[in-house]
Amino acid sequence: MSRTAQLPRPDHWWRESKKLARLTGPILVAQLTQMLMGVVDTVMAGRVSATDLAAVSVGGSIWFPSTLLVFGLGLALAPIISHFDGANKRHKVANMVQQGFYASLIGSLLCVAVILSAPLILNAMAVEDNFRTITLDYLGYLIWAVPALVLYMVLRNFCEGLSHTVPSLVIGVIGLLVNIPVNYILIYGKLGMPALGGAGCGLATAIVLWVMALGLLLYVLWAKRFKAIGVFSQWFKPDWDDIWYIVRLGFPIATAMFFEVSLFAAAALVIAPLGATMVASHQIALNISSLVYMVPLSLSMAVTLRVGFALGAGNPANAMLSHKLATIYGMTFAAVNGLIMWLAGGWLASLYTPDNAVINLAATLMGLAAIFTLSDTFQAVAMGTLRGYKDTKAVMLITFVSYWPFGLTIGILLSRTDLIVPAMGAAGMWIGFIIGLSIAAVLLTWRLRKVSQRYDRNLLAGIKQESAAD
Repeated sequence: MSRTAQLPRPDHWWRESKKLARLTGPILVAQLTQMLMGVVDTVMAGRVSATDLAAVSVGGSIWFPSTLLVFGLGLALAPIISHFDGANKRHKVANMVQQGFYASLIGSLLCVAVILSAPLILNAMAVEDNFRTITLDYLGYLIWAVPALVLYMVLRNFCEGLSHTVPSLVIGVIGLLVNIPVNYILIYGKLGMPALGGAGCGLATAIVLWVMALGLLLYVLWAKRFKAIGVFSQWFKPDWDDIWYIVRLGFPIATAMFFEVSLFAAAALVIAPLGATMVASHQIALNISSLVYMVPLSLSMAVTLRVGFALGAGNPANAMLSHKLATIYGMTFAAVNGLIMWLAGGWLASLYTPDNAVINLAATLMGLAAIFTLSDTFQAVAMGTLRGYKDTKAVMLITFVSYWPFGLTIGILLSRTDLIVPAMGAAGMWIGFIIGLSIAAVLLTWRLRKVSQRYDRNLLAGIKQESAAD
């Protein structure tokens, strides 16, 4: 009876805001460090040769999609553990973490299979021999990083599921600080090491992932706050019901991520034939938008944890309060940054290139990106909230319908054809992005309303049964 849903008091807003901020800040830094590692790889490989840079780019385009299932299965653990935490069922966490390892190891087989298939992929691309050799060497080193990625993702989401996001920040910063010198040594052949060129980025990434994974493992083993949970004090056998439960939550998360990644990859292919100026302008606008997106992405991950905790505690009102606050703060941030992108788009583009044609077109695209950022933020927060409700299948379906049949299709029609209006080039693709993400925002919000109402009804029914029993 004490766990009935209550409307949040005004002081709850401030308290919940602080909790969201404490979760979001470290996650944001962790996400930024991952992005900066990619920047370091690009800059250092580019200084060797254009071929090395291209090989790292193509190798990364094979590596990242292959890891999405591991990411999805890892992310599925966070709401499961946060529900346990909110319900004071921490005794169930250790088993679920280990089941998460089993599920992620199975998912990592896809990653290994894709990397081993890389020669066939490159054969289909008909690349030159040197390019092919560097790319395959890069991926050959990365295959050794797969177990480390599994370990890191499971332990990171274990910590975050218990609302402890500082380790993600610390380990991310350590990873970046290790990545820079290791890249330098391996790419350019310093301290007696052979110069591996672009392939050295792959070996450096593998080393960094192992440093991050083992560092996080040592923290989990030694931290006093986790002693009572005893993640590894008892070894649990694979429980196929639990593993399947994690897969049912994680596979849709991974698939939704794939739809998003493939949307932007397909857009790049559509724009590519329109010339270097168009492609460069599009890339600048996309790069700045991706940097801005780190804030709503971090808010989305934080709201998943708060919603999961609230629902585990039987407090759906606080779950929706978390959603509302995350939406308000995210949209405020998006509006301010959108205004900056709209007013200072030319100046921002000039930081990337001195080419006036590229700057002018990029400024136009960033005006559209300002609108895109609003839709993207709204749908990201709604998506994170639904994950907190463990409602991932609907998110997968909504992202597919919104991104591909609507976003990409409209983008192609506007950018490359005269069927609706005269071909608009890259601007038409960005309008497609805006339409697709706006549809996703509306559908995800509608879905969230349905799920929250259903949850409230089920909770009320449980309370009535409890009262009748009393």
